[in-house]
Amino acid sequence: MSAPSATSQPSYPDKIDGPVLKIAGVVVLGAIMSILDITVVNIALPTFQTVFAESPEQPLPYSTVAWTVTAYTLALATVIPLTGWAADRFGTKRLYVLAVALFTAGSALCATAGSIEFLIGFRVLQGLGGGMLMPLGMTIMTRAAGPARMGRLMAILGVPMLLGPIFGPILGGWLIEVASWHWIFLINVPIGIVAALYAWWALPSDAPEPSESFDVVGMLLMSPGLALFLYGISSIPGEGTVMSTKVLVPLGIGLAMLVGFVFYSFRPEHPLLDLRLFRNRRLSVATITMFLFAAAFFGGLLLVPTYLQQVRGLDTLHAAFLMVPQGVGAMVTMPIAGALSDRIPVGRIVPFGLLAITGGMFALTQVGVDTPYWGFMVPVLFVMGLGMGGTMMPLMTSALKTLQSHQVARGSTLLNISQQIASSVGVAVISVVFTNYLSASALAGPAIAALHDPTLVDDVGGPAAVQQGLAEAADAFGATFLVAAILVALTLIPASFLPRKHETSHFLDDQTEAAPVVIH
Repeated sequence: MSAPSATSQPSYPDKIDGPVLKIAGVVVLGAIMSILDITVVNIALPTFQTVFAESPEQPLPYSTVAWTVTAYTLALATVIPLTGWAADRFGTKRLYVLAVALFTAGSALCATAGSIEFLIGFRVLQGLGGGMLMPLGMTIMTRAAGPARMGRLMAILGVPMLLGPIFGPILGGWLIEVASWHWIFLINVPIGIVAALYAWWALPSDAPEPSESFDVVGMLLMSPGLALFLYGISSIPGEGTVMSTKVLVPLGIGLAMLVGFVFYSFRPEHPLLDLRLFRNRRLSVATITMFLFAAAFFGGLLLVPTYLQQVRGLDTLHAAFLMVPQGVGAMVTMPIAGALSDRIPVGRIVPFGLLAITGGMFALTQVGVDTPYWGFMVPVLFVMGLGMGGTMMPLMTSALKTLQSHQVARGSTLLNISQQIASSVGVAVISVVFTNYLSASALAGPAIAALHDPTLVDDVGGPAAVQQGLAEAADAFGATFLVAAILVALTLIPASFLPRKHETSHFLDDQTEAAPVVIH
């Protein structure tokens, strides 16, 4: 994909017009499919603990089923660096349709999984397709809209981030209750078919113009190094210690390869991942803020439906309905934050969102066996949703708005890969903290099993022992939420360096360059 020349400089109207909305519809539909899948799987984790267990008395550890989330994000992080080069080599339209098709095929295979190992493997295939959707979509939409409309356009891209938290858990809970867990994946098949056909019709045809060679050395260092590094981190919860061989070996090899990639990436003219972009202060600050935020927020977010099902005994559908206020809160603030990002610096927007999420996380440290739903959980989750809506899109807007046109795809690649690495690290950290707290109680695990299977009550020691075990399990959740809350609070430090004054957009600065520039 080439930067337009001076003779083909695009004109950008002030309002979001029809052609942009048509293209935005393609990107939003693809993002809905991938993000909906993430939230649907989150609500199903307790179900996976039982349906793939060898016996009802011994459900799979939380750290094991969390791999269904980790494997997906690991695959996303691995394929994202290749997306920019592949888009230039094969064309954005073809690659986007291919990504949708790969994600849809992976979804169908997930529904056939007969064991947790097969499910994790098929989730990797899903992630390979899903990993290309967001950076491609952000590039397509950013180039279609121009800098002056980017905040409002990011708010449109935020639609699936609203629909995911609202409808994903409800849809997942309903499908599990009335059908089976297989349908949380099968539902993606018709959506994927529609998304592929719509993309083929709506996206303009683009002729591939590969003007750069592929960074083979960078790929051999970056992708396997990243995969090994994330595998090592994600193995910590299952092993219970960092000093395990299963953790240290892949972690050490992966880290060494990534360090080698960092030093190497400044040598080639067109590296796989352009770390030179971090010279842009706004991009650097936004990326650091995004990394800390994603690690804390998405790691802690996994715990809420698990708490509602394991400690409170709710089924998946009722637990899903209690997650709705978070999506509603995001629906309130995301379009407002998107519009404000076009008018005022994000340094005056993002801190308020982070404060709302921090307050919500600290409030969740008080959860117990009888915490009121409407008097506590609903308002807390609503406030956290308000914070999420005022954080995610303004951060992305801030990072991309001052990049030159040919740098946008490379910048979105850096943002996406940082977010996916952060999500994997966050899930691993939160999982190991929670697993350790839960393991410290001899009654918590058996009590959770007895809550869902009354025949096991006597094995635990009677109703009083079950209540004590559930109270200790609630304490484990509260202590883990405290870790997540502290991590979110730390995000306020880099957020304080976000721009508080208007900065000139450089989006069109390179439009006078006649030579095509390939994006990454």
